[in-house]
Amino acid sequence: MKKLIIKPTIYILSVGLFFASCAKEDIEYEIIEVEVPVIQTEVQTVTVEVPVTQTVTVEIPYSYEFARAGKSTVSFSGQTARLNMADELYAALNTNTFTKAQMLEMFNDGTGFAGEGLNTSGKKMGNKTAASPLASATVKPQFDAMIADFADNVIPNWATDAANGQAGVLTDATRTIHVNAKGHEIDQTFIKGIIGAMTLDQIVNNYITPYQLDSGTRIADNTNKTLKSGKDYTDMEHKWDEGFGYLYGQEADPTRLDLGVSPTGNGTTLNKYFKKVNASSHPGMAVQVFDAFRRGRAYIVANQYDKRDEQAKIIKKELSKLIAQKAVDYINGYISKIANGNTADAFHALSEGYGFVMSLQFTNDGTDTPYFSNSEVNAFLASMDNFWTVENSTLESIRDQISSKAGI
Repeated sequence: MKKLIIKPTIYILSVGLFFASCAKEDIEYEIIEVEVPVIQTEVQTVTVEVPVTQTVTVEIPYSYEFARAGKSTVSFSGQTARLNMADELYAALNTNTFTKAQMLEMFNDGTGFAGEGLNTSGKKMGNKTAASPLASATVKPQFDAMIADFADNVIPNWATDAANGQAGVLTDATRTIHVNAKGHEIDQTFIKGIIGAMTLDQIVNNYITPYQLDSGTRIADNTNKTLKSGKDYTDMEHKWDEGFGYLYGQEADPTRLDLGVSPTGNGTTLNKYFKKVNASSHPGMAVQVFDAFRRGRAYIVANQYDKRDEQAKIIKKELSKLIAQKAVDYINGYISKIANGNTADAFHALSEGYGFVMSLQFTNDGTDTPYFSNSEVNAFLASMDNFWTVENSTLESIRDQISSKAGI
């Protein structure tokens, strides 16, 4: 009888992860154990692969601080620059002192700003507006058109009484606004639209998706800890951080331990309404999103890509609910204010609602599908386009469809 010789070959995976802070000492970590399949081979006259399970311990810092060899691996300065640019352009749309050329330069060229370092940052808003793979190319020109309408029609009629078909100034007991011929307060339609088309779209449809994270050799480079040329981080780490920056980029200290509990609401874009919604209709949203960002980043360091994607799904769903909630809130605000005879205040609210409705096409329900498509959103915008004539029933129908699809 022929003998069967078995030579066992055992592969042992040992994972020890430690993230040292470059900014603070004594960082606390949450410890998560992840079960990882490991292939073990038995050598016989034939080779068979036997999967076994091994536990990997992942240490996740409670603050958003990650370091390598004593140097921070977190960087999102470009996102902070664009958020600051949005603030300045929003301010320009609140005055009659800028020309169309100046405002389009700010939007598309990334120059013409007073803020320190913005003009030389090399960053622009326009090329990051409706720029994800899921966004429609028809959207970016709508923002250029808003700037042109403001410069060509609102500014020349700054002191003219507004009416249906006439741009000008509108005043009631609570507010004075400057509107276009359809009653739109363009600083509001523009900046609320940017919340979806730039900040949200870049986070949920670009930077935290496999399209960016796994592009080219990024999985292999991250697994092997091959750093981006001249940098202290891998490409995958950096892409995740850029997504983080579009939400937290204007925080004075994005490494503070209570960031998840107390977002400051700084700026005029996503973080502002993140704070508002967390403090009202969706308590706990800020903790869920922050925890998902820091955990996802730690899973990237630990090469746990499925776990990373689970955290990305949380961020996509929660931030998308924010957009839907604010669209509903501002439509409701219009209905109550117009009933009280405060037309200027009502048009202000509906302008904000219009921008958030525009933003709905950039939401992500966790399956990389928006709550509403570009064509559906355009149909909503067309039906509510003239604030002077829109019916409450039309707005109520839009509101109810948003609430139903978003589950809010």
